[in-house]
Amino acid sequence: MSQTAIPCTVMRGGTSKGLYFRVCDLPADTPTRDAVLLAAMGSPDPRQIDGLGGAHPLTSKIAVVGPPTHPGADVDYLFLQAVVDEARIDDGQNCGNLLAGVGAFAIEEGLFLAQHGVTNVRINMLNTRSLAVAAIQTPGGRVRYDGDARIDGVPGTAAPIPIDFLDVAGSTCGALLPSGKARDVVQGLELTAIDNGMPVVILRAADLGKTGYETPEALEADADLKARVEVIRLEIGPRMNLGDVARKTVPKMCLVAPPRHGGAICTRTFIPHRVHEAIGVFGAVSVATACVTPGSIAAEVAGIADVEAVKDLEIEHPTGFFTVAMDVSLVDGQIQVRRSALLRTARRLMRGEVYVPASVWGGT
Repeated sequence: MSQTAIPCTVMRGGTSKGLYFRVCDLPADTPTRDAVLLAAMGSPDPRQIDGLGGAHPLTSKIAVVGPPTHPGADVDYLFLQAVVDEARIDDGQNCGNLLAGVGAFAIEEGLFLAQHGVTNVRINMLNTRSLAVAAIQTPGGRVRYDGDARIDGVPGTAAPIPIDFLDVAGSTCGALLPSGKARDVVQGLELTAIDNGMPVVILRAADLGKTGYETPEALEADADLKARVEVIRLEIGPRMNLGDVARKTVPKMCLVAPPRHGGAICTRTFIPHRVHEAIGVFGAVSVATACVTPGSIAAEVAGIADVEAVKDLEIEHPTGFFTVAMDVSLVDGQIQVRRSALLRTARRLMRGEVYVPASVWGGT
């Protein structure tokens, strides 16, 4: 046998798409597992022509789901990013878009029993050692994918999946404001480094000679801008307790500008070397949190008068809005995040087997 067949599901989660696996169907040792996933995706290759990857970070994602190892969870979820043009699997960040599909996948695969009506699935996010609760529509005990919910960046409508994040502040960097300050100065530019589920660095687009309203393609075509953003990223990484970030996918770099369409703030996000066509789930949560954090760059741009009165924040991105529900308070001038939540959708696209060369893994 020249190839090994591995059970796999392809799902759209939010504005991303990826391969979903049960942990029991993959090799137990990390090096072999990563080699299998690279082969499944077709990395390294700019087109990923010999695998299922979509030649872009947003479509080169992997969710590994299994029984819970946390007493308060129903399932475990490990997110893995297959680097498109490198032989590398990165586990240094979470992904809230693929998270949207985890509850449905777990139910479909028999990892969690559905209730009648709505099933709340408590998900242990292994990358950040934090919990999320996804509410899955399950009429008659079966996952429902069709519905009236619409999210920007995805055509049509689908069943709503509200997701509550229970303890994500500082989950990667150790603190909501990893440097201990709402503002830092790097390469002569003011910025805010924040982590409410995703390490994000927020800069004024104008400070980099941009309006903040450019298309992702225009920003990616500006080699000088990309080089400058990367220099800043490499310098701020250690201050965020991330160490050397040269080969890491965090922090994300977000250029902000005043809103143009009635939202709280306008964003353009480097993830970190491509520009997101929208904004990541946890990236949006971190930016929204920065908008209500006194002294931050985002708070200055958003200009919210009473942060404790905020219930929903609309984060503008290249293809629309991302709504983040917030419940925060100020304690001695410091922001305390009581709740952050958002709405996503997901859809199962294909279930079957993905083949990898037997020379990579012969199977169990």
